[in-house]
Amino acid sequence: MVRRALGNHHVGPDTLLVTSDMTKQTGSVAEEKHSPGEQTWLRGLVGAARVVLFDFDGPICRLFAGRPAAVIAREQVAWLDRQGLGEALTLAERDDPDPHTVLRSMGRQRPDSDLVVELEKRLTAEELRAVPTAWPTPYADPLIRTWTAVGARLAITTNNSPEAARGYLAGRGLAGCFEPHVYGRSQDLSRLKPDPYCLNRALSAMGAPPSAALMVGDGATDFQAANEAGVPFLGYARNETKERALRDAGVRHVIGSMEPILRAVRGTL
Repeated sequence: MVRRALGNHHVGPDTLLVTSDMTKQTGSVAEEKHSPGEQTWLRGLVGAARVVLFDFDGPICRLFAGRPAAVIAREQVAWLDRQGLGEALTLAERDDPDPHTVLRSMGRQRPDSDLVVELEKRLTAEELRAVPTAWPTPYADPLIRTWTAVGARLAITTNNSPEAARGYLAGRGLAGCFEPHVYGRSQDLSRLKPDPYCLNRALSAMGAPPSAALMVGDGATDFQAANEAGVPFLGYARNETKERALRDAGVRHVIGSMEPILRAVRGTL
C-alpha cells in the first residue's frame, strides 16, 4: 500500500513515510541484503560517530516533493535571462536540475552583485514555500531521535536556507535534536558545498575533531566537502541514479535506506 504525506505537518513525528519511489527502486540500493561485510563497515561508521552532520534535502526530507527542483532551476535561468545575465551560464549549468548550480555559478562570477543577492532571496522564498509539502525521508525521524537519545550530537550542514531547515524540523518536532547547530546557506555563495565551510563551522561550534564526526549526505558536493574537512562520509541514495552519481564521485559507502542506519544505532544490525 502506498501512503503519501500531505505535507510534513500531517504525519506523526516517527511515522514511516512510504512513497511510490520506494516501490520502484531496484538493484543494490533498494534491495539491501546487509551482508556481514556491509554490517561491519556500517557498525564501524556509526559506532565511531560522536557528532553527526546531516545534509538536509535528501537524508532528512525531500524538500521539493511538491514542486520539483528542476522547475525552480529552470525559472532561475529564465529570470537571469530577463536580467541579461543568462549568457554567463554554461549549457550544462542552464540544464542542471539542481537550483544550487546556477546560484553557485553566479555567486562565483559576480559575488557582489545585487542581482545575485536577489537570486538567492528568490531561492530562499521557494524553499520556505516548499516546507509544508516536503516528504520526510523514510526512517529519518526515528533515526534522528534515536541517535540523539543514545548521546550523539547532531547538526545540519546544508546548501539550503537555514530558515527552511529550521521550519521543517520545527514542523516535525525535531528542532530540539539539532538546535542551535543548523548551518545553511548565507549570502556568501562561495561558501556553498563543496566548500567545507558549513561543516567546519559545525565542528568548531561543537568542539569536535573531524575524526569523531560522520557526514550523511546524498550528493557529490556533500562528499567533496566532507573529504576537504576530513570527516568520514556515508552516502544516502534513494534510487539508482543517485547511487551512480555518488559512486562516480568516489563514495565507497552508500546506503539506500535509513533503516539499516537506525538498526546500527540501536545495536540491532
